[in-house]
Amino acid sequence: MSGPGNDTLWFAHETAVLDEGCTIGAGSKIWHFSHIMPGAVLGEGCNVGQNVVISPEVVLGKNCKVQNNVSLYTGVTCGNDVFLGPSCVFTNVTNPRSAVVRRDQYARTHVGQGATIGANATIVCGHDIGAFAFVGAGAVVTKDVPAYALVVGNPAQQMGWMSACGHRLTFDADGRATCPESGEHYELADGAVRAIKQSS
Repeated sequence: MSGPGNDTLWFAHETAVLDEGCTIGAGSKIWHFSHIMPGAVLGEGCNVGQNVVISPEVVLGKNCKVQNNVSLYTGVTCGNDVFLGPSCVFTNVTNPRSAVVRRDQYARTHVGQGATIGANATIVCGHDIGAFAFVGAGAVVTKDVPAYALVVGNPAQQMGWMSACGHRLTFDADGRATCPESGEHYELADGAVRAIKQSS
């Protein structure tokens, strides 16, 4: 593993297992009974809860929060500021069989910057989650999720749009909306949402 593991760089609880060859960013914390495997990369300021498995080649950006009982398998990457809710699960093989080895067939999944995956959600591999998207608790994602989209259910269906601060957006007739917390403005056009800068 990279780094000396003292409090000035990063912290790991004594029950955590950190395999040689993992990389842990400054300021990260890893809690009880979690396992960080060889080749896994955690960015600066990450918080990994209890009983989490982070497999080889998984990459977390800066300031990611991984809640208790989350499984992150090879093929998963996350941007900065991603929130992974308790007991959410990522897969990496679309047709697993115990008797058939498919380690060379892992499908990739990327979770974009600022996205939230709710508690007990399942992300079927090979489907990307857009920046600032919000996957509701218990949802089963079987296709790509657009940036800022709110999806819920099994299979997950889009129910609306969310701001970067996690508020439901209501668009006017001109396709404009404002986040009630941040005041940031958004535009909905051609089925996609983007943040828009206001002229000063």
